[in-house]
Amino acid sequence: METNEPGKNEKTFKNFGKKVDDFMVELNEAGERLQKEFQLKYEELKVAGEKFRNDAENKERWREVEDSLKKAGDELGKAFKAAFSKKEDQPK
Repeated sequence: METNEPGKNEKTFKNFGKKVDDFMVELNEAGERLQKEFQLKYEELKVAGEKFRNDAENKERWREVEDSLKKAGDELGKAFKAAFSKKEDQPK
């Protein structure tokens, strides 16, 4: 039979437990850091998404304004043609 020094196993388990505790502390700290990083990235993406949505809405509004201005220009052109063609078509 092998004889062990008294308390050798207890000391080994105590050191192992201490290392596990240290590892758990480091793991929790790393988890907290990652959570903060992910939260920051999430907020950045949220802001970028909102900006993108606003830009898209603004572009759509400008397209509507552009279309309305084209229609108004066409109508104004038709009105000028009608006004001047009547004067030209009338006998002197």
